[in-house]
Amino acid sequence: MNRGLFVAASIILIGAGAQGAAVSTTITVNGSGTVSGTNVNATGTVNLTGIGSGTISSSFSLLSAATSGSAPLTLTVTSGSPTGTLTGTITGSASLLVQVFAGSPSASGPATIAITSGTGGFAGTTGSFNVTASGTGAGTTGSGAGSFKLTGPGTLNIPGGGGGGGGGGGGGGGGSTPSITAVQDAASYTQNIAQGSIFVVKGSNLSGSGYTAMSFPLPTTSTAATGSVKITFTPVTGGAGISAYLVYLYNQGGVNQLAGILPSTAATGSYMVTVAYNGSTSAGLLAQVVQRKIGLISADSTGSGLAVVQNYISASQLDIDRLTTFASGGFTFSPSKPGQVLIAWAVGMGPVTGGDNVASPGFDFTKNGVNVQAIVGGMTITPQYAGRAPGLAGADQINFQLPANVPTGCTVSFQVSVNGQLSAPTYIAIAPDANSTACVLPGFTTSQLQNFDQGGSYTVGSFNMLQISETIPQFGTGKFDQIAGTFTKFTAFELGGIGQYQPPNTASGSCFVTHNTTTANGQTSGGVGVRLDAGNITLSGPSGSNLSNTPLNQDAFNDYSLTIGTEGISIPGGGNGKIVAGTYSLAGAGGKDVGAFNTSITIGSPLTLTSPLPTTVVRSAGLPLSWTGGNASDLVEIVGSTTTTTGSGSSAVTDSWGFICFTTAGQGSFTVPASILTQLPASVATSTGPGGILEVASTVTPSSFTAPLTAGGSIDAGTFLSLLGIAGQAAFQ
Repeated sequence: MNRGLFVAASIILIGAGAQGAAVSTTITVNGSGTVSGTNVNATGTVNLTGIGSGTISSSFSLLSAATSGSAPLTLTVTSGSPTGTLTGTITGSASLLVQVFAGSPSASGPATIAITSGTGGFAGTTGSFNVTASGTGAGTTGSGAGSFKLTGPGTLNIPGGGGGGGGGGGGGGGGSTPSITAVQDAASYTQNIAQGSIFVVKGSNLSGSGYTAMSFPLPTTSTAATGSVKITFTPVTGGAGISAYLVYLYNQGGVNQLAGILPSTAATGSYMVTVAYNGSTSAGLLAQVVQRKIGLISADSTGSGLAVVQNYISASQLDIDRLTTFASGGFTFSPSKPGQVLIAWAVGMGPVTGGDNVASPGFDFTKNGVNVQAIVGGMTITPQYAGRAPGLAGADQINFQLPANVPTGCTVSFQVSVNGQLSAPTYIAIAPDANSTACVLPGFTTSQLQNFDQGGSYTVGSFNMLQISETIPQFGTGKFDQIAGTFTKFTAFELGGIGQYQPPNTASGSCFVTHNTTTANGQTSGGVGVRLDAGNITLSGPSGSNLSNTPLNQDAFNDYSLTIGTEGISIPGGGNGKIVAGTYSLAGAGGKDVGAFNTSITIGSPLTLTSPLPTTVVRSAGLPLSWTGGNASDLVEIVGSTTTTTGSGSSAVTDSWGFICFTTAGQGSFTVPASILTQLPASVATSTGPGGILEVASTVTPSSFTAPLTAGGSIDAGTFLSLLGIAGQAAFQ
């Protein structure tokens, strides 16, 4: 095996072994909602694959859903193992939730379900699902009834184990019978396994301690000395089971899992997966086999963040894509360069002819009727080769050449399309030219990038108070006051998500355009980093704010938020405070990861536009805006965005284009140039609005703060800022 192939194989192994044990499942909800005035009551049935079934209930105000984009829900599992209740929230775009649960005539789109607590067998359980929500509603006023459906994959973290496929028990150890908690692909670690691809099985008592790698030809059963391990896929509809080829057995550091290859000849459909070990066989766990499911292998083994890509230097040198240029452990690293040939590593491109248990001689899908495209920074590239990696089994590689004018940076978006099916978004690092030894990330020096490449991290604390006056078509104009923030730790593998936590550092009078891609299950190309627990955080404000040591809400993912108050629209639980001019103090008591901290900020009055925000923006004509008020030195942000969605259901992909321009309040006016606006596609009207958003907001100089880390040292950057502004829907023509 050459060094390039060794890199990809090692990443698959290391990534798989690094994953913790959890219960992977798919949620399916079928329900109906009744609307009385602005109140919604939704009920229905729920099924969690491999766990059980039961009922769902949710009661909320349409006003609350329209402004917060979330609604509470309770799942009650009455049959299966374990049983009990799960409580949490469903979050999506505000208009989506209104439409799905009570809109007219119908709607569909991505949403997330966050499980924050449970009872019974689910006591202490947390988790999340990426779902597609669809429904035909009853109308947003009066009364009526409508139906809805939610479906999508997710993970439940059940203390002590979890469902085992109908009574078999979950992981967590104990006893000698094998137990499966998840069957997932070996790239994004999500459900559904493609024909001929590498997958992993997680659980307990699946194999003996240690690590055993198989050699070609890959066996379907390990040796007697290793317990005769065997993975079987048995069709739900009946018939003989299919034996998977074993890649490795892994059981160390509290993680027990197997890697295998599903034969290309396995028919698509539903299967019960079992593992036999030492003469005992696990209970089955339901899994879906699909023809293709392209998944890019990523450096942090999540299927998003920094992709595993090699840069072709010469026939004897393939550099691994990183932020800077260096050598370590016998490998060479560098950022990609415009015009360079790259090799990306993936699984799930589809079935092949010939054996799946032997080293592949190569199989180019593009020469066999499959349309494969690499998408880098929004540019579509036809690969030179896209198929099975020669010398490996079950692994795919995509060879393509970057255009000379490719966008550059440390977090350039990267996806692969196979017959129109997109991989989850990832990113790659691309240097500005062939002679540069590092990519460019605004706000970071080359020395800091080198530190990232040597395993360093960057921890930020970011809290933002927001007061926005906005018009919602269904309910009129209201003012919404809130605060949100988090402490997040980033490595080189998740840097794409760091921008939203950085304070504005762009020169006054400048503009730039952003482009983000999001799949139906909510995955983006940035990576999210690791959220940190800072314990109880409170907010206090001046007289008139009604804020005095008011606690922020902390969710299961360590995101902090608080709805301070609203004006013009009443929202149950919306708070009775108000953002007014004066000084605000944020205090953290300290938690598991972050110690105690204090910071404050003093804000003035918001801007007043001299004319209302336009509802139509002619991109070729520029956008003039003017205002009064604010402190002369306040930073003013002018933000616009428009989105387009292709595909539907689980194949839906949303491209969001936006611009941000900066000036100061003392300037009194600013014109967004046509050269910026024309980089955005025209907005497409929907049933709830013209398809675009426009916002003008001001902020005082952010307050910088520090906080200790319980593991040692302090956070690298902390900001507390405020944004006061006006937003509205707008059509970009």
